[in-house]
Amino acid sequence: MDLNRRDFLGAAAVAAVGVGGPRAAAAPAAGDALCDLEASAQLRLLATRAVSAQELMQAHLERIARWNPTVNAIVARTPEEECLALARAVDERRARGEPLGPLAGLPWAFKDLEPVVGQPWTRGSPVFRHATATADSLVVERLKRAGVVPIGRTNSPEFGMGSHTYNPVYGTTRNPYDPSKSAGGSSGGAGVGLATGMLALADGSDLGGSLRNPANFNNVVGFRPTVGLVPTGPSALPFYGFAVKGPMARTVADAALLLGVLAGADPRDPGVYESDPAALAAPLGRDPKGTRVAWCPDLGGLPLEPAVRAVLEAQRPVLESLGCVVEEAVPPLAHADEVFLTLRALRSFIVWGGLLEAHRAELKPEAVGEIEAGSRLGAREIGRALTAHAELMGAMRRFHERHDAIACAVNQLAPFDAALDWPHAVAGRPMSHYIEWMQSAYWFTATWQPAISVPAGFTPGGLPVGLQLVGRYRGDRALLELAHAFEQATRVGLRRPALPA
Repeated sequence: MDLNRRDFLGAAAVAAVGVGGPRAAAAPAAGDALCDLEASAQLRLLATRAVSAQELMQAHLERIARWNPTVNAIVARTPEEECLALARAVDERRARGEPLGPLAGLPWAFKDLEPVVGQPWTRGSPVFRHATATADSLVVERLKRAGVVPIGRTNSPEFGMGSHTYNPVYGTTRNPYDPSKSAGGSSGGAGVGLATGMLALADGSDLGGSLRNPANFNNVVGFRPTVGLVPTGPSALPFYGFAVKGPMARTVADAALLLGVLAGADPRDPGVYESDPAALAAPLGRDPKGTRVAWCPDLGGLPLEPAVRAVLEAQRPVLESLGCVVEEAVPPLAHADEVFLTLRALRSFIVWGGLLEAHRAELKPEAVGEIEAGSRLGAREIGRALTAHAELMGAMRRFHERHDAIACAVNQLAPFDAALDWPHAVAGRPMSHYIEWMQSAYWFTATWQPAISVPAGFTPGGLPVGLQLVGRYRGDRALLELAHAFEQATRVGLRRPALPA
């Protein structure tokens, strides 16, 4: 039975008291309650006309006004009058009985790495400070067709490089649980937008961990789909395969809902395979009993902060309580580092190499180093990485003949000081390059398998920690089902950051 407006808002007021205690002494106002609802609930209110798109937009604009000055997550904002006019147009179409998309009326900020026609497209770089996109990416095209209402962009690091969202165009995005800490990246603005209720859903992208790491740092869900499930065009390297687009949300079910919008073949991306988006978005609820989980928080010896390890170790009994068969096992990732670092550098040189001669002084040092590393690669190094990738894929396929999923760390440390460029040590071990601290994420990028970050707990200092679950190649639906069962058992994702005064 559909709930009415009062029922939904009352439920949201109750849900505002999440894990760890109430966010405020008083019940939230109606607008706050709307923003705190899951995306699916917001969409049901819109579909039944219990809430108008204008009301929903106004609530989100008020939430943005309250949060964004502190966290700097949504940038290049659309003027409020235009946002409300776009929302009013959705209401008018609904009133006329016109067919609407599955996300019709939902306020949306696209990631700044995505081209959106007519919007600024800086990619976090001063080189493109004044650039405006002339065409939509395939992901943006699908979201617009689904009916989202654009309100701006979500901040990301320069060219998406690194997992800490800062750039010289828009500045640093900060963690809402502690604004002195990093929000992760490169989908850092998206993660913060979700955690604070400024957004109900968000698009993101992931090469080294850019959907999973910011989800982990912000106590939300980030799903990296199997390579080839979601189109990535336009792309200079359509068969490259390591970079993916995917959903971020406050719940696994909402992530599945968005995945159903994003997934599916398109002739403009020859690297995408045929799939059934509706099946991906269907209600989750399969019993995970008997699921065989390889338990390996540090993946066989990666440095892992004690506070993070403690949170993760407390989650093994949760999986066991769900009926999963959990056993310690280390996945065969010996070649993952060579594969990822070599082919990432090659991609950086191909895509961004043309900027070096004219714009070297405007690029951050890590971007320069990454591009130059790619320029130095020869046929021997590239060939070795490609053959090692084939070996890695085969080894992981055999590993999954016994194990349905892998459970491990998303990030090897809790959110770090936002003033840093990147963590230079983890658990006392020095990091040799700017993404080494992300090995627990990017090693799985090299396997092309689906991986998800699900809220798992908090450090004693109140910082979020996520659990990474990794599924079989093209086993996206089964992975979502497992993650959903885990989420429902823990309810950690209900704990939201305190609203600014």
